[in-house]
Amino acid sequence: MNEYTFPILYGVAAGVLTRLYLLRTDYRQYPTYLHGRTIHIALGAIAAGLGTVAVPAIMEKEFAAITFLALAASQFRDVRNMERNTLNELDQYELVPRGKTYIEGIAIVFEGRNYLVIFVSFLSTLAYLVWNVWAAVLASIIGLMAARRFMSGSRLKDIADVQYVKPHFEGAGLYVDNIYIMNIGLPARREEILRYGMGFILTPKNFNARTTIANLGQRQAILHDVSTALGIYRDSGTPALVPLAKRDLNDGRVGVFILPQVEDVEKAKAVIENVPVLESAIRMPAKRRWKRRGGGGDDA
Repeated sequence: MNEYTFPILYGVAAGVLTRLYLLRTDYRQYPTYLHGRTIHIALGAIAAGLGTVAVPAIMEKEFAAITFLALAASQFRDVRNMERNTLNELDQYELVPRGKTYIEGIAIVFEGRNYLVIFVSFLSTLAYLVWNVWAAVLASIIGLMAARRFMSGSRLKDIADVQYVKPHFEGAGLYVDNIYIMNIGLPARREEILRYGMGFILTPKNFNARTTIANLGQRQAILHDVSTALGIYRDSGTPALVPLAKRDLNDGRVGVFILPQVEDVEKAKAVIENVPVLESAIRMPAKRRWKRRGGGGDDA
C-alpha cells in the first residue's frame, strides 16, 4: 500500500455508487433485471477506475497514462453502438416499437453516464489527495448533484398541455377531437375501439414545442411508453388496433390514439406527460443568435 491506495479505492467507490444511483429500471423495462444491470455496473466500475487513476498519473507526471482516457472514450462509443444494435433487434418484436429516435436517445444516455462516472471519480480522488477525506466526501456529493442535473432532461409536460378527448367516428373515419387518425372499415373493430380506445390532444406551448412534438420519433416514444406502462389491446396482425399519433397541420396540435389494457385516463395522462423529450427530436426554430456591433446574445 502507498499514499494513493485509499484515494484510489475511495474514487472507485464514489464512481460505482454514482453509476448505481443513475441506473434505474422503470416502466421502460430497460435495463432489465439482472443481466442488463450487471453489464452497466461493470462498465461503471471500469469508468470509475479510469477516472481515479488519472489523478495519481498526473501527480507523478506520467502523462502517457492520460491517453487511456482517450481509449476509454472510444470504448464507450462502442458501448453506445452495442446498445443501439441490441435495442434495434429487440424493437422488431415489440407490439408498439420504440422507434430509432428513442433508441438513439437511450444509447446516448448510457454513453454519457459513463463519462459522468469518470468525472465524479476524478473529482473525488483529486480532493482526497489535495485536501483530505472530508473534502473528498464533499466533492463526491457535488459531483453526484452535477451528474443528476445533467441527466435530468425535460418532460413532455414542460413543452405541451395534455388533454383527454374520447375518440369518435364520423362514418368510417376515426377522429380524436377534429384530428383524423385512420379509416376503420370493420364494424367489429369500431366497437372495440369505442370500448377500449382513448384519445389525447397535445397542445404545444410555443413554436419550438410545436416543431418538437411534430417529430415522428417523439410521437412514437409517446405511443411506446403508454403501451408499455398500461398494456396494449392488440396482437400481431391487427393493423386496425395500432396506436397512432397524428398532427393537425393548421395549429400543430397532435392527436394521440391508444388502446391500453388498463382503462385509467389519469394514469395514461400522467404517463404521456412524463415521456422524456428526446434530444434528437428537439428543434428550436424560434431561437437564433444575434450579434451586432457593441452587443450580442440570444433571442427567442
